[in-house]
Amino acid sequence: MSSSRREFLMSSGALGLAGLLGGVAPFGRAAHAAGAIKVGLLLPASGTYAPLGEAIRRGAELYVKSKGGALAGRAIEFTALDDESAPPKAAELTNKLIFGEKVDVLMGTVHSGVAAAMVKIAREAGVTTLVPNAGADAITGGLCAPNVFRTSFANGQVGEATAKAMLAGGVKEAITCTWRYAAGEEMVAGFKRVFEAGGGKVVKDIALPFPDVEFQSALAEIAAAKPQAVYSFFAGGGAAKFIKDFAGAGLKDKVQLWGPGFLTDGVEQAVGAAGDGVKTVLHYADGLTNPEDAAFRKAFQAAYGVAPDVYAVQGWDAMHVLDVGLTAVGGDVAKKDALHAAMAGASFASPRGPFAFSANRNPKQTFYLRELKGGKNVLLGVAAEGLADVGKGCKA
Repeated sequence: MSSSRREFLMSSGALGLAGLLGGVAPFGRAAHAAGAIKVGLLLPASGTYAPLGEAIRRGAELYVKSKGGALAGRAIEFTALDDESAPPKAAELTNKLIFGEKVDVLMGTVHSGVAAAMVKIAREAGVTTLVPNAGADAITGGLCAPNVFRTSFANGQVGEATAKAMLAGGVKEAITCTWRYAAGEEMVAGFKRVFEAGGGKVVKDIALPFPDVEFQSALAEIAAAKPQAVYSFFAGGGAAKFIKDFAGAGLKDKVQLWGPGFLTDGVEQAVGAAGDGVKTVLHYADGLTNPEDAAFRKAFQAAYGVAPDVYAVQGWDAMHVLDVGLTAVGGDVAKKDALHAAMAGASFASPRGPFAFSANRNPKQTFYLRELKGGKNVLLGVAAEGLADVGKGCKA
């Protein structure tokens, strides 16, 4: 089996409730079963974002398993390609899934640059598309389309929510530090828009090429400027190294470190004590008290041996949205207009809290203030409630 491609079939006979609670079935190559709905996964399986892609895939798998291996009476077959977080490869891989594998549903990805290229093709092809992470503002802005649904966030939306929390926490001065690519730039733009409108001052913007993890120069600039706080976006292995390097440079007890929740999600254990005190804002947190989250966390832990994170929730919710649509059309993916209308109107209780779409098919949701303590993102309160992104709705 190719290292960049994995195919497996989930059928109700093989994966029922016992599979959900007893572990994960091994990957295997299977023929496209008659009547199965084919879902193409374009997710990173290598590089910095590989753990994020794995969490999304696991969340998606788990939702289908929780439904007995089928949605609206139809088995789900996943076909996965490693996008390597490489935008130049996005078009080729997207075309391979849509036109080569002839998937019924396309799901991806993590890297905003890859996702933007993927969506440009998907919207023209009309294939039902679920974006379980990449927050590129254009996806629910200029590229907004009736067949494209995001179950995560818009980059600017997370930045805005974090700015609200920082202002409420008394932060008046900050430096921004991120990777120089779509996600970093848009999260900083959203942050600055709200932070400066609320009376805050951004004294310096620091940007590194993606996926550069040599932070010494940036940390030296921060130390010299002595800001009240740093607003930073990194994720995956880069986030873990930045947090540890930040503490190692002696800044941990001198400068507040804030960021979107991706700064700490998935790296809580890796950063150890260096991460204690880092405050983040995200649409998910440890310590939520809703019953859906309790059940989700129990099932995920049983299936995979680790606690779920926000990426897993986004993968789970992507399949929930698809389930709503398929149920409305009796599993007939050819009824695209009715399928997409039902998905756009999806409203349900997610592990993250209430889930619903705004007019541009991006979640309108609650954002939580968290603090990393002892390897957990401890819930401190609500940073923003019912926050939608700045998209104005689809023109198509």
